[in-house]
Amino acid sequence: MVQTTDYLSDLAPWSEDQALQLALEKDIAIEAAHMEVLVVARRFFSTYGFSPSMRPLCKVVTQHLGVEKGRSLYLNKLFPDSPAKLVAKLAGLPKPKNCI
Repeated sequence: MVQTTDYLSDLAPWSEDQALQLALEKDIAIEAAHMEVLVVARRFFSTYGFSPSMRPLCKVVTQHLGVEKGRSLYLNKLFPDSPAKLVAKLAGLPKPKNCI
């Protein structure tokens, strides 16, 4: 069982159900819009070997989901406070390097 307070270091144990559970702990109701961002972030990680910080996250979401969804305001609405960190945590990825 993966601890819910830590970032995962291995992609294998992640599942959408796990993301839902982690999100509930953060008082976030995961919807399709959240999940599509998580999938894009996992795809980024599998390509580049690291979790996207905010700028790369915006860029990759724009490339895959369109300009509106790649805006930082949109991502902040879905993932409040620190979108890159929260996306990484919910997507089962390591903490982004540039995030405190």
